[in-house]
Amino acid sequence: MPSAVPYSLPYRHRHDPREPGIDLLRAAAIGAVMLYHASSHGIALPALVEHGWMGVDLFFVLSGYLIGWKILHELAQGKMPRWGKYLLDRALRILPAYYAVLALYVLLPEWREAGGLQAPWKFLTFTVNLAPDWERGTAFSHAWSLCVEEHFYLLLPACAWLLAGRPRALAIAAIGIIVAGMVLRAWSWHASVAPPLAAGDAATAMCNYITLIYMSTHARLDGLLAGVMLAAVRAFRPEWWHRLQAQAPLLLAAGAVLLAACTLIEPAGAFGAPFLFPLVALGCACLLGGVTGKRTWFGTMRVPGSGLLATLAFSLYLTHKAVYAWLGGLLPGLDAWPPALALAVFGAASLLVAGVLYLGVERPGLRLRARLATRSFPPTQEVRAADTRAGR
Repeated sequence: MPSAVPYSLPYRHRHDPREPGIDLLRAAAIGAVMLYHASSHGIALPALVEHGWMGVDLFFVLSGYLIGWKILHELAQGKMPRWGKYLLDRALRILPAYYAVLALYVLLPEWREAGGLQAPWKFLTFTVNLAPDWERGTAFSHAWSLCVEEHFYLLLPACAWLLAGRPRALAIAAIGIIVAGMVLRAWSWHASVAPPLAAGDAATAMCNYITLIYMSTHARLDGLLAGVMLAAVRAFRPEWWHRLQAQAPLLLAAGAVLLAACTLIEPAGAFGAPFLFPLVALGCACLLGGVTGKRTWFGTMRVPGSGLLATLAFSLYLTHKAVYAWLGGLLPGLDAWPPALALAVFGAASLLVAGVLYLGVERPGLRLRARLATRSFPPTQEVRAADTRAGR
């Protein structure tokens, strides 16, 4: 991601290729996740914060849309995407910062927010979410969402290539996978969550829910696929896309209402387990459809601070839990501070550490990506700079 652009510039300024609405959603997603994790440190926060896990689903929808668009708009034009460039983009976008933070977790136990760390090879191969060993440790457990995204990045090109030129088949496949996910989550809940709940063993029930339903790749594709379907509409049905853009205010309202309704559903319940993730994905997709249009203020004007948070979002996600734990040890009475002050300390420290990671590792990786892409994949008439500077 690049440095934040001046907030006063209108969206269509030629030096501001980033979409302010997407930056706003990315900032909202990382803010929700950080507040959610801050609540576990004893800070008195509003009850709404306990639903901050939805920020991860918003990240999924954004990733599905942005990566899906990169591939599908070329296929819609009859071009074959350059898969080598795609893999290079993904590798140098994710791996430098991720492996740098993983090295801290492996080599510096005092960095960890929890004592134990699962086998490093699981993190190296992005498989920690497939068979987690909770007895060994829960440090860096939030890497599970990166595992889901990496699996998606590897599977999407093959699926898109197989379904190239058949947008209806692509839509049917995406909907089929979402329905299959609901069936699998329902089966997992009845087989592995309901029995311990009935026996009064809530701890085992929650562990099974987290392992089999919340973190499993096959159970968490809803948001990514919702984003891909938005990208497919934009690529293959531009007239539909323009109609959606014309309804941006309605989409924003629908997304907000749907997500508010989702807060009333128990995630680990008999209804929530199979159906909550698709509903959250739909709500997030509505928000995304709303902010990408130019008929709302969010789609045309930059909210102060959103560019900075969007730029640092990945580094913040990787490091904030460890920073929180470090502050909790350094300032043991932090939970007794006024919530606003405690959050300010958490936020400032997290931004500082994320800024160091971004400037020292993430941004150099992005610059290396740009140089290698130019050298290995000669420029075409397509505009690649906007893709690079959009942070995906």
